[in-house]
Amino acid sequence: MGSELHDNALEEQLLPRDIPPHQESSRASFASSVFNVTHAIMGSGILGLAFVMANTGIIGFSVLLLIVALLAAYSIHLLLELCQQTALTSYEDLGFCAFKTTGKVMVAVAILIQNIGAMSSYLFIIKSEFPAVISGFLHISHNGTPWYLNGQILLIIIVICVVLPLALLRKIEFLGYTSGLSILFMVYFTAVVVVKKWYIPCPLFNGTVGYVKNISSDECTPKFLQISYKSAYAIPTMAFSFLCHTSVLPIYCELQRPSKSKMQKVVNIGITLSFSVYMLSALFGYLTFYGKVDSQLLHTYSQYLQHDTIIMSVRLCLLFSVLLTVPLLNFPARKSLTLLCFSNLRFSWFRHIIVTLGIQLLIVLLAMYVSSIQNIFGVVGSTTSSALLFIYPGLFYLQISREPLKSLKKLGALGLVILGILMGVVSLVLIILNWIHSTATVL
Repeated sequence: MGSELHDNALEEQLLPRDIPPHQESSRASFASSVFNVTHAIMGSGILGLAFVMANTGIIGFSVLLLIVALLAAYSIHLLLELCQQTALTSYEDLGFCAFKTTGKVMVAVAILIQNIGAMSSYLFIIKSEFPAVISGFLHISHNGTPWYLNGQILLIIIVICVVLPLALLRKIEFLGYTSGLSILFMVYFTAVVVVKKWYIPCPLFNGTVGYVKNISSDECTPKFLQISYKSAYAIPTMAFSFLCHTSVLPIYCELQRPSKSKMQKVVNIGITLSFSVYMLSALFGYLTFYGKVDSQLLHTYSQYLQHDTIIMSVRLCLLFSVLLTVPLLNFPARKSLTLLCFSNLRFSWFRHIIVTLGIQLLIVLLAMYVSSIQNIFGVVGSTTSSALLFIYPGLFYLQISREPLKSLKKLGALGLVILGILMGVVSLVLIILNWIHSTATVL
């Protein structure tokens, strides 16, 4: 009881007090905070989860996804504890508090790479889906021969004409509201995946050439436990899909009558909703295509339902969401890069433009020349996602908290660090070995 009273007193001391009524009413409600956390979680990772299930099995996937979701909730719990103890409300500031400039740089580098990876995955979606949308509307073969069906050309045009002008703006708060539609699009995508499972028979049917030949009935049987070299992408893709830690602390600051317990409930509900959407889309996507599912789920549908109106509408919604999200992700990436490279943080249009152009050039090159979106999920997920989701929260808690090392929370933080390092290193090594094996097979 004494500990609880101390925690409550500390919480009241550190969190905003005596907020004027007009400011309190302008703060985010509980429901809108849940919406914001869910929006921060759900992204392009949803497209790779059916592929992960195909390579881990239904039970293996479900167990791993649940573990990653629980660890994500626990690591956010540690971050909220640190916010309460230090009165700091940004990931970078917690890094500085723990390890001074080194800690702040560690966080900034991880956020920069994470956002570059996320933006690259979105541009990869544009490269792969926009030609399919055009060919679907024109009812012509999607062979990439005409320039307007060439994904790389379309990607460059869209970045120059749409993404870059929005990213160059100093403030684009209006996109923060419209990008909330992405949650609706994710739910719509999941509903379509569930419904379409009953319209695509196995053996797989192609509307152009008929049934696919030489497919055994065993390939239409779901696997409950599956291990292959592609299973190495499982945890990195899941970590990439659940990462929201850089957004949680600002959302915490905007919450009406903020408290650690209230924000933890917000996070738990957001993670539960995201887990449900992820689970449904992965399960029914896998049960539709089984072992034939592509690393980018929508691309698999284009092979069998080229001119399906519903699938085309999903593509359009996804492309619209991407066009709104990439400029938003450019802001934290630019902030991190500016923090790392420039000591003078006063605004400069010249620096603003150069940094933005550099980031856009890098993500375009990655999207153009990375062969599979799964490679983006794998590398980013096993490195920066693992660091931001598992390693840094535990490491910062061990360094900042004054509890004894044998306390339950510090032991939990230590376990989170060790687990994060092991999962990240093992996954990255297996992914690299997978690349070497694939290259040797091609040669």
